[in-house]
Amino acid sequence: MVKLQELSKEVLTAILKSIDEGIHVVNTEGSTIFYNEVAARHDGLSVQEVLGKPLLSAFPSLSEESSTLLKVMKTAKPIYNQTQVYLNMYGKRIDTINTTLPIMIGNTIVGAVEIAKDYSRMKLLAERLLELQKSLKQNNVKTLVKSVHFTLSDLKTKNNEFIRLKEEARKLAKSYSPILIYGESGTGKELFVQGIHYESKRANGPFIAQNCAAIPETLLESILFGTAKGSYTGAVERKGLFELADGGTLFLDELHAMPMELQAKLLRAIEDGLIRRVGGSQNITVDVRVISAINVHPRIAMEEHKLRPDLFYRLNVFTFALLPLRERKEDILYLTEYFIRTYNHTLNKQISGIDKGLKLIFLKYSWPGNVRELKHTIEYMMNICEENVLSEKNLPVMMRQLKGIPTIEFETHSSSLRDNLEALEKKLITNSLEAAGGNINHAAKLLGIPRQTLQYKIKKYM
Repeated sequence: MVKLQELSKEVLTAILKSIDEGIHVVNTEGSTIFYNEVAARHDGLSVQEVLGKPLLSAFPSLSEESSTLLKVMKTAKPIYNQTQVYLNMYGKRIDTINTTLPIMIGNTIVGAVEIAKDYSRMKLLAERLLELQKSLKQNNVKTLVKSVHFTLSDLKTKNNEFIRLKEEARKLAKSYSPILIYGESGTGKELFVQGIHYESKRANGPFIAQNCAAIPETLLESILFGTAKGSYTGAVERKGLFELADGGTLFLDELHAMPMELQAKLLRAIEDGLIRRVGGSQNITVDVRVISAINVHPRIAMEEHKLRPDLFYRLNVFTFALLPLRERKEDILYLTEYFIRTYNHTLNKQISGIDKGLKLIFLKYSWPGNVRELKHTIEYMMNICEENVLSEKNLPVMMRQLKGIPTIEFETHSSSLRDNLEALEKKLITNSLEAAGGNINHAAKLLGIPRQTLQYKIKKYM
């Protein structure tokens, strides 16, 4: 019989191997006792070349002072999100972002664990993004207008409140004041923002969008404000998104994912129209209209210390709250017909509509992913349907499982809207993970949310 201790070790090893970030563990002698395949790929080595060997023999360019693992071993204090540049045993340069933690048994340190992200790849992707946006900036006005693919007219609705919001947006688009938009994931925030830019006096200027949750915290500042030469190893003089958006609109989605310290710098940029590149000493004047979006209510974001109150009140000159699809019942079947016509054209099909049973399911379903979920559901059904009418049997597997969710009896036994929404969200996440067999990427796609957002929510609820 396998001993409990051995079983626990096997389970822990299996978990660590399945994590899609680099994991490196050393003991008190500084020798590697665990090193997963992801870390090996980051470092350009094999697991066998590092496992069981002293850290400094595998990475001779490091020292006891420069190695985050050895530093944590010495101080017993964690280090969060620190960039580290080093050479592997073959002289290849490696850039990572590390969170390094001491491993304690009681008051005794027995080792250190490092969770590493491949900063080289992130930096390359970030630089490619900036180069692409820079090329848009250098092109003519006609090209920049084409970078906005949607107008307010493209937001289809029969809901009177949404129609009123669109009309108000057309009027306020002419202003130069910042705008804050909040709405659940999938309600069309970026489309709404593109529509405002198209109706504004900046329509001939650049439109640049950045999801604040999609870029690591350590890179986001340089993406937004640019870098001065020498501000970090290998840094060059480079414009950030504020400079690239000069004369146009900068859309910052999931603003509440931005670190609080960086929100303070953003506030100064909005207030004064001045930015300073990372590592630079000169102020640069920019003319940028900032439009921000969050997927939770601003009050909740402030209560949870994810949004600075002073930044909120500066952005809150104009605020738009986009309604979730479940509160726009008249739009469910209207948009269903619209998406069927769209996919009939792109898929060369002749689907005439949906049957009565499916209409009832669509109207009862809560659509947690909102319009995005409805669109993707129709796209899936249109691809597999072999009849002329969509029916329940064409529904995605997960939606067939979740279609009764509106009648859930929440465990909170509370009348609080927030408590009940959290209970619903937790149930949806649990069901999506079950339907996806535990695959986070697949579950995130089923829910219609970014992978990072799902990981945050799993950590929050599970």
